[in-house]
Amino acid sequence: MQKPKSFRPWQPEQTTLLPPSPSDWLSDDHQVYFLLDLVDELDLSQVLIPAQSKDPRGEKGFDPRMMTMLLLYAYCVGIVSSRKIERACYEDLAFRVLTGNQQPDHSRVSEFRRRNLDALRGLFVQILRLCQKAGMVSLGHVALDGTKIQANASKHKAMSHERMLRAEKQLQQEINALMRKAEILDAQEDRRYGKSNRGSDLPDELRRRQDRLARIRQARKEMEAETAAAAARQRHEEAEAARAQATAAQDAEASPAEQAELNKKAEAAAAKAKAAREAAIKAAEVAGVEPPDLEPLAADAMPHRGLARKADGTPTTKAQRNFTDPQSHLMQSGGSYLQGYNCQLAVDSDHQVIVALGVSSQPPDVEHLEPMLERIAASAGALPTVMTMDAGYWSEANANACTDQGIDGYIATGRLPHGQPPPPKRGPLARDADAKTRMARKLRSKKGAKIYAQRKAIVEPVNGQIKEARGLRRFLLRGLEKVNNEWHLIAATHNLLKLFRFRRSQQQALVAASG
Repeated sequence: MQKPKSFRPWQPEQTTLLPPSPSDWLSDDHQVYFLLDLVDELDLSQVLIPAQSKDPRGEKGFDPRMMTMLLLYAYCVGIVSSRKIERACYEDLAFRVLTGNQQPDHSRVSEFRRRNLDALRGLFVQILRLCQKAGMVSLGHVALDGTKIQANASKHKAMSHERMLRAEKQLQQEINALMRKAEILDAQEDRRYGKSNRGSDLPDELRRRQDRLARIRQARKEMEAETAAAAARQRHEEAEAARAQATAAQDAEASPAEQAELNKKAEAAAAKAKAAREAAIKAAEVAGVEPPDLEPLAADAMPHRGLARKADGTPTTKAQRNFTDPQSHLMQSGGSYLQGYNCQLAVDSDHQVIVALGVSSQPPDVEHLEPMLERIAASAGALPTVMTMDAGYWSEANANACTDQGIDGYIATGRLPHGQPPPPKRGPLARDADAKTRMARKLRSKKGAKIYAQRKAIVEPVNGQIKEARGLRRFLLRGLEKVNNEWHLIAATHNLLKLFRFRRSQQQALVAASG
């Protein structure tokens, strides 16, 4: 008689006979052990010192180093929700090994991230330094690209300036009608129920409309203050340029007529700038926001959002503002529109390590090149030898910025159909050719075409690894400053993954060579 098929014993209720060791739960080359070893290589003083300065009485908190590693690993595997992180600390072996089998509550995870967001942002540079120390970054070729990432807000919660005005007018009419109706009902109910009793729910309906009217009106005022500040900033720049031109003419000892004409233009520009500044300050006061800062942006500052506005600084009818995340912007991405942010990445060609990054709510890429150059120099310690960028960055000023800083820049001057090679160069280049023609010829040369073709294999995969492989297609936090910090955390964990795989491959190579 054939023996029946048997299986391995399955006894979920069976207790272990010996104390289990967490080190036996995962393979020796697991990323968790890499993170545990990394604790001693990172400077976590900005996280530890504030935690250690708290009152020692009361319940002991979780180790800030463990909480930092927990967040880093969670972002590495694409888990950003504090509730999902808490659940993983119960259900995922890797999380349990990392935390020492501790399960911090989701509220503690969220609060730790909120309090230490600035300190976590600083880990980007520290991890980049470790990548440089490992020989993963040469700055020989850096590709720059911008990708649109969705904000934690719906595009359907945005409203145009024209629609705000219509909604205010309609709500005010409804409120007036309800007020008149309320007066009639109050008189009828007083006779029916007595003055101390209430027989209608009309005041709640009225209150909802009043609250909505107040929110729409405040959003409109803030939009008008933002566009007024942008107009004042532009007028200020124009006045500075006119004054510099007049001063240059005076230093060059130009003719009196020319000097008088330039001085007149400078005075007119200064008067317009003063009027625009006063209008911006008044709009800020009406909206209850801080007065606009009209000083020139820092060299590494991302550009301001450019809401569509009229010459007098008021918004156009199509200018929009989102109620959930007012600092996000409606942007075109992949043939559709999303409510999000423009996220910049500068990636080194050796191992796809991110060397600089930034976030803005300005959709076009062209204004981001110069601040990104400053950020590359600040974070990586030097500028690259070669840089490649797509057509979104083309401008003569950007081409000159690369040349002035000793960078061999390759910026596409236009878009070609997918897979179609650029047309071959024909004949000698004209001596009076403009910058765009020269750049187009440079890209069509054998050397230029070969260098620019590498761009899509340097920075485009990084966008895919972040959005598709890790699923980070939407920010968790709201507001430009918090989103910027979260983008730094996402980039830091990207480099962390690159460093982990690089060290693991080195160890495997050593084992193979010695064995």
